[in-house]
Amino acid sequence: MAGLSHRQTEILNIARAFGRVMVEDLARRFEVSAQTIRKDLNDLCDQRSLTRIHGGAIIASGVENLAYEARRFVAAEEKRAIGIAAAARIPNGCSLFINIGTTTEEVASALTSHEDLLVITNNLNVAMLLYRHPRIEVIVAGGAVRRADGAVIGSTATSLIGQFKVDYAIIGASAIDEEGALLDFDYREVQAAQAIIANARSVMLVADATKLRRSAPVRIAHISQIQTFVTDAPLPAGLASICHSRGIEVVEAMDKPAADIDEPVVDAAPVSLRRV
Repeated sequence: MAGLSHRQTEILNIARAFGRVMVEDLARRFEVSAQTIRKDLNDLCDQRSLTRIHGGAIIASGVENLAYEARRFVAAEEKRAIGIAAAARIPNGCSLFINIGTTTEEVASALTSHEDLLVITNNLNVAMLLYRHPRIEVIVAGGAVRRADGAVIGSTATSLIGQFKVDYAIIGASAIDEEGALLDFDYREVQAAQAIIANARSVMLVADATKLRRSAPVRIAHISQIQTFVTDAPLPAGLASICHSRGIEVVEAMDKPAADIDEPVVDAAPVSLRRV
């Protein structure tokens, strides 16, 4: 890309390979100061190549998602905490949908000690995590498998989802905008997600704070269509207000302060948030 230094080009290549880059890691790698790396990241963000996150940056994409394996590295600790917090809210002896996503897979991982669950999923990774457990019955939606991430998508999968009415749905999203729209990249995946929302008595959104700084072109739903939002950090004021006005329970899975991009600011979480 024109105008980039050799170091900035290397930073961009690392971000594309691993999903994110962190200031401290890059400073050690290139043997420069953290301030120099922050300037590099700011330059890359100005060119819309990266999007800043706390302590680093991720690839900026509004049309095409990150590679699935790279997404596993983005906010991995936060996703694990979200998965544990979400699973803790699912009782034994219930039925649930789990859709595609690295965060929903963390929920599935945390459900393995549950009993008497019926799980319907269009996520082969979720099925592989759960099918060996004798007290969990797994039904996999049929249809075409997306090779990139193991998602089962298309009209056959959507039709099977529509045959059930379950207690809970666990859904993810690639992006959440400031007006509360839940967004994704593949309209076929979105059709399955919409069917999941329509056929669950209670919908739980699981998404880390990086999703609030991304964009995607296809609308899944509005946040008003969910009942519980499990995330890792305090929500921006506008989104928190929407959740409060719509009666959405917001569960904050990690005890960490609201933060600027690099310098933490100690601040109390909004009173509408429940810490777990």
